[in-house]
This record gives sequence, C-alpha cells and structure tokens, in this order.
Amino acid sequence: MKKLLIGLAALPLAGCISFGEKPPKALLTLSSTEQVPVGREQSSAGARTVTIQVPVVPQELATNRIPVQSNLTDVAYVRDAQWVELPARQFARVMSDTVAARTGRVVLSGAQAMGSPGARLSGELRTFGVDAGASAAVVTFDAALVRDEGGALEKQRFEVRVPVAAIEAAPVAVALNQAANQVAVQVADWVGR
Repeated sequence: MKKLLIGLAALPLAGCISFGEKPPKALLTLSSTEQVPVGREQSSAGARTVTIQVPVVPQELATNRIPVQSNLTDVAYVRDAQWVELPARQFARVMSDTVAARTGRVVLSGAQAMGSPGARLSGELRTFGVDAGASAAVVTFDAALVRDEGGALEKQRFEVRVPVAAIEAAPVAVALNQAANQVAVQVADWVGR
C-alpha cells in the first residue's frame, strides 16, 4: 500500500521533470564533395599512405553547436543548430575522403597506422563557425604535415570564407559544408604535391 501511495504522489511530478534541452528539428552533418568511387580497391603495397588525425579544437568548437563570433571577444551560438557529431571529427572525415580521392593515397586512421603511418597530417581546427560582422561561414585549419618518417614538420594555414544570407541553421550549415570542402581540397593538393 505504501509503494502505491508513493507512486501516486510522484505521478504529478513526472510531467515537470526534464532531462536536457528540447532537441532541434534536425541535426546537421558535413558531406564530402569528393570521394573514392565505390568498389575501387586501395592497397598500401602500390600507393603511398597518409594518416589523418582528428584536429584539436579550441573550447568553443568542442561542442555540437555552431559558434557565431560577433566581435573579438564575444561568442554566441546559432539558434536551433546542432551537429550530429563534433565538427572536428566530421572535418577529419571530409579531409580523408578528399585526400584519398584527389591524391590516390591510402588514407589511414590512427588505429590503422600502428605499423607504418606513412605521412602524418594533424593540426588545429581554429575556426569553424560564423563571422557575424562579415556574414560569412569561416573554416580555418592550421595543418601540420610530416611527409616521411623522420622528415621535417611542415605547417600551413588554410582558410575559406563563404557568404551566408542569414545566420540560421540551414544556410549556415550549407555554407560551412562548402567551406570545409574547399579547405579539404586545398589541404589535399598540399599533401599530394
């Protein structure tokens, strides 16, 4: 009887409890514009390899939200916009697809590269959001590349800005996808030379 009374007493509270924010209508994702064709075999026996690591990010990008920089010190986030996965992981996947498609290299993940990683690409995804003052999606990647085992470290900054009509989830996501793909093409051409 006591259990029944406790359960009945807790029933009105059940509608008041919430575990987090209301989810957005749709989650956003990046997609590669360049990919290795389905069915094409790749082998490290006949091609050079490159290991692409997930880039490090500043704290404002260590979230599934899209930052909006309104000035040098203020950061907000695009309302109702949320990535399906952290942007650094998605960006690394776009770079992997693009490098493999444009260079013919076999792209390895960190786990696959234990024995012979080949060239190693890492870096910092410094900007992956919106510059409100310029109404542009901005992707800035500071790349670090070691072409051969024991070789010198090369660094280069890549940045692409794509205009956005409105700072809303859909147009910002499209512009960021375009900018990420353009940066990935630039990185692939740099890695492939």
